[in-house]
Amino acid sequence: MRYFQLLGIQHFVLYLFPAVAFIALFVLGLGFYHFQHKDSAERERRIIEQYPGGIEGRNAPFPLVLYLIVAGAVVWVLAYIILIGVLGVKI
Repeated sequence: MRYFQLLGIQHFVLYLFPAVAFIALFVLGLGFYHFQHKDSAERERRIIEQYPGGIEGRNAPFPLVLYLIVAGAVVWVLAYIILIGVLGVKI
């Protein structure tokens, strides 16, 4: 008799692997985080705001991996709504 629904190491690995893979891909994506433009390096260096406590704001480009995550979430939501309507699944 098992006390938990996690039946063994196989289920643990199946739950853990997608999370670790996502974290690794996210870190890798932040490593190559934006398209290179002619003013990208200068935008990363230039300080445009200074806050108390030594916090400085820069006008750096938005990371490419975050564009992909937001776009993927929007596509998933739209596909979910359309498929729920088309297939007639009751929520």
